[in-house]
Amino acid sequence: MTKKERAEFVLKRLTELYPETPIPLQHKDPYTLLVAVLLSAQCTDARVNQITPALFARADTPEAMMDVPVEEIEEIIRPCGLSPRKSKSIAELSRILVEEHG
Repeated sequence: MTKKERAEFVLKRLTELYPETPIPLQHKDPYTLLVAVLLSAQCTDARVNQITPALFARADTPEAMMDVPVEEIEEIIRPCGLSPRKSKSIAELSRILVEEHG
């Protein structure tokens, strides 16, 4: 069996065993999931799910997030830990999505 055949077999078997993988992070689209995943580093999913409603009420698209000062993002996400770095990352990834990927 070639590597490709083995990979296809494993993928087929995993799809049979786990047809729908639940995502514990609350989100409404790929962007909000991306932000939630970023916040989940060194933080529980439960805590992320407590924080994201306030963050997404403020801005739930990359365009809207670009208008939120990093300091405000940091204040909202502080309970998740590592907020200085995460807030800068959220701002930067939003900028990249808008400016480089439309």
